[in-house]
Amino acid sequence: MGICSDRSIIITGAGAGLGRAYALALAAEGAGVVVNDIKADAAEAVVGEIRKAGGRAIVSADDITTMDGAARIVQAAVDAFGDVHGVVNNAGIVRDRMFASMTEEDWDLVIKVHLKGHFCIASHLVRRWRDQSKAGQTVDARIINTSSGAGLQGSVGQSNYAAAKGGIATLTLVQAAELRRYGITVNALAPAARTGMTEPVFGAMMKKPDDPLAFDHYAPENVAPLVVWLCSPLSAHVTGRVFEVEGGKVSIATGWRTGPVRDKGARWQPAELTDVIDALIKEAPPAQKVYGT
Repeated sequence: MGICSDRSIIITGAGAGLGRAYALALAAEGAGVVVNDIKADAAEAVVGEIRKAGGRAIVSADDITTMDGAARIVQAAVDAFGDVHGVVNNAGIVRDRMFASMTEEDWDLVIKVHLKGHFCIASHLVRRWRDQSKAGQTVDARIINTSSGAGLQGSVGQSNYAAAKGGIATLTLVQAAELRRYGITVNALAPAARTGMTEPVFGAMMKKPDDPLAFDHYAPENVAPLVVWLCSPLSAHVTGRVFEVEGGKVSIATGWRTGPVRDKGARWQPAELTDVIDALIKEAPPAQKVYGT
């Protein structure tokens, strides 16, 4: 019996990389897994691995960025496993350009896949879980979102991706505040791992060690244990957190907080704000360094 036995979890973008690692790990801990990926052959390969190991999994190739596609994914989980207990919103893309060169298409596509993709499935699931809760059922549900270090502190050449991932971090806080009453917890990950999105930029840094016995610091499998735990009943007391995960490290991002304050008790004159702002900047801790600077 694993810690996710009798639970069913949807994982988006699960045909490779982090999503595949999550699917395999969740299935190994007893979960029924919906392996969602627009590349159906990749999803089928992951499902084949899970079933060969004795696990339970189905393929979904529906589009996470439409409400109709998301509805079909949720219904597939219910049809296969009787209910659905969580979603890991993992799917994503990048269209990297410096801001001055970014096109409208670059912007819209990244925002659509990340932000709207996080909305559509969660919207269907939350309505389902809310109805169950109002009907007197005990709900112990999970939404696991995916932010990024780029979303938490910015990344040169990735303004679209950073904006989407920053939005997801804030979305997580709002969802957690609104949904706890229904038995739904919401947390987010900012993982650092070797995937199809990171290899073009960080391939040299994230490559596998030459020594086959050495710890593979950037293996996607290193992130999977936290995902499994967050999807399990063991995490019911944790919500509204953004976790950074890399290798053997786990941390909680502390986010924006109100810093030093000056209160005049009256309206400021524009010219007098120079000294005030300079003093506040000296007292406030600087933001983390933007990636690439």
